[in-house]
Amino acid sequence: MAIISSDWTVTRSNGNIRYIGNDHGGGSPSYSSVIDFHRWLQSLADDAVAIGDDELDITNTDPSRRSTDNIITLINGYNITSVESEHLYDGSIIQGTIGVDQKIWDGIVNFGNLDIQIQIIQNGSILTDDWWNFNGGGLNPDVTNGISHRFMILVHDYVGSGGDIDNRKLIGISRRFNHTYGEFVINSTSRGNNVFALSDGLDLNNTTSETIVSGWTGITNLNQGYVSLDVNNDGVPEYYYSQWDRDVYSINQFFERLKWLTRDGSTSTIYGINGELFRGITHQITITQLGGTFVEPESISWTGGTGQLLAINSTSSGTLMWIQLLTGSIPSAQTITGNGGATATSGTVTTRDISKPFVGVSTGTALIGSYGLSLQVSDLTSNDKVTSLSNTVVSPPNYVTNTVAGISSGVDRVLVAPWNGSSYDTNGDPIINKGQFLLDSGLTTNNITTVVIKTGNEVAIPSDTPATGYIRVTDNNGFERRLHFSSWSGTTFTIDTTDGNEDFNSVNANINNNVYIAYIDELATGTTATFVSVQSGTRDLVVLVRNGGTGPIKQFISTWSQTSSNSTISAIRTTDV
Repeated sequence: MAIISSDWTVTRSNGNIRYIGNDHGGGSPSYSSVIDFHRWLQSLADDAVAIGDDELDITNTDPSRRSTDNIITLINGYNITSVESEHLYDGSIIQGTIGVDQKIWDGIVNFGNLDIQIQIIQNGSILTDDWWNFNGGGLNPDVTNGISHRFMILVHDYVGSGGDIDNRKLIGISRRFNHTYGEFVINSTSRGNNVFALSDGLDLNNTTSETIVSGWTGITNLNQGYVSLDVNNDGVPEYYYSQWDRDVYSINQFFERLKWLTRDGSTSTIYGINGELFRGITHQITITQLGGTFVEPESISWTGGTGQLLAINSTSSGTLMWIQLLTGSIPSAQTITGNGGATATSGTVTTRDISKPFVGVSTGTALIGSYGLSLQVSDLTSNDKVTSLSNTVVSPPNYVTNTVAGISSGVDRVLVAPWNGSSYDTNGDPIINKGQFLLDSGLTTNNITTVVIKTGNEVAIPSDTPATGYIRVTDNNGFERRLHFSSWSGTTFTIDTTDGNEDFNSVNANINNNVYIAYIDELATGTTATFVSVQSGTRDLVVLVRNGGTGPIKQFISTWSQTSSNSTISAIRTTDV
């Protein structure tokens, strides 16, 4: 648009060109393209005599030169400040002397929807004054050509920064909550106009209000740094830089919460930096650690750059680290120094793609996670996908929650055990499959730590066995010992308690004695009892609920089937008086 000359002044004595019109929020702010700004200066410079506060005429030195319609240089001491730069667009303004006091503002053009709000990361920080977002849209839009914003940013300041500001790198982001997130990087601005291509739209998987999501504080990161998780339950761990706990919230609510943490205007801290600045892992670096102990997370630096350490495979003897690049260039055979003093020499650097938002993508019912990010295993389902630090996509198995409901806390004893699907006693009640396994070696000592099974009705510990729980082992007196296992693998249960049931010195358990899994084996601590396991098929079960003490009930016994979906069975508590 044409310049409004009454909004500008030129002072002959010091070369100050100043904007005196309304600011962006005023009644009638004005804006000018750089070529119209140049034409206006030249129109003053050819006047016979200066008029009013525009102290330019034919007798003065030349104020500006045109390289192209989009590149204008102020010469002979004429100058603007940041205030004036905010009212110019569609190109670059260069002023001052190279190596002395030069300043350069380069033009930015965004092609996107007109109401998008853009934030800019420069030199490792969010520019706090986003004056280019104006009145629910952007300054100087060009509707016909699909342009939402046109403005200039200071990219070179010899006095303020010694030259180019972070190599003239700019990162444009759009993170309006309830909208899709975007990012566009200009690795080094050029003179004239530089393009962002940022658009957003309503995010159908992010419809909850900010006020509500801000209260979901139970969603926490259990591990900020290198963590081992066996997400796909194959016995071989993968490694990630996070282990989130989604608490009681759905996977989509988890997605919304992490978007909220990194939204426009965020005051949250994530991995040691402001949430709005956080982008996730940008680079993987092979290293040779020289000394000290790195901290996850912490700031790191090297000649020509800085970053935030997000994970390292060993804080004291690391060979791989993962970072978010903040400023400058990636290290090349340089010494990396942590904020706490640890040092390492950099080797091969691998660029990693980031997600927008950093958490990944939600389908509404499942998460397709970003590089290196995971939740705790119990918070994932077979519909989710995560990507480990080895850049491998991992799918969790199908975790199924099985619930016995309708029980009374503190009085009901609950047992869920295997059933062969066909055996009943003379009363018509299902019979527990107590020969699910057989002992492979005798138990003859106190405080046993393992139970090894061999082929019984099942060949090995099945994959749908809960990660922890109880087994029952028949001793030589015919009593079924209740043993707690903390883990299992192959044909071995690891026993971790010392409540006396593990003492087989006086009464042994011989080879081939019965062993079976007690999927639930407890005195009720609430109105429900549950177990979680991996299931892709079905398993036949027997459910027993008994209470012969205060307020006795008749035994509840029923068959039950664990399937590939969550299941609930409700006990019928019939008074036995």
